Amino acid sequence: MRRLVLALVACSALPCLAAEPAAFPRTTIDLGCVVSDLDASVRFYTEGIGFRSLPGFSVEAPLAADAGLTDTKRLDVTVLVLGEGEQATRLKLMQVAGTAPRRGDNEFIHSHTGFRYLTIVVADTDAALARLAKLGVKPLAKSPVALPDQLGKDLFLTCVRDPDGNLIELLGPRATP
Repeated sequence: MRRLVLALVACSALPCLAAEPAAFPRTTIDLGCVVSDLDASVRFYTEGIGFRSLPGFSVEAPLAADAGLTDTKRLDVTVLVLGEGEQATRLKLMQVAGTAPRRGDNEFIHSHTGFRYLTIVVADTDAALARLAKLGVKPLAKSPVALPDQLGKDLFLTCVRDPDGNLIELLGPRATP
């Protein structure tokens, strides 16, 4: 599994200069996502994918506006975590009261620029799909599809959409290939 993750990173990495380690005391990034239905999104990512909830926080309207985050709207942030400890991935979900965020064209990853998908490595694709099926989530196209052996033996790629239509890639073995 580690070899596959390294291969995927190597295939997708752009040439860049290495930053000094001291410049990044925490090397895991947090992802912020504005959602249209907070409860549905929390259910998708916790019950369907396997994130855990952490205590959330609020950013008051004046601070959010001064920082350039909102146009004088308070942010209430629900924090979900995948993994343990300080280096665990954090997904920050926000539904901003009184707003109707525009949806982009999420049909394909090439539909527009910007962050396009999340890749989540799972221990068992079939178990992940069973959890998602309980929420009415179905895999896209013909997924799960087997990856070529050079990327990792017996690994499958499954694409699903979260409640707002964002593409989520699940990568892992199947119990019954």
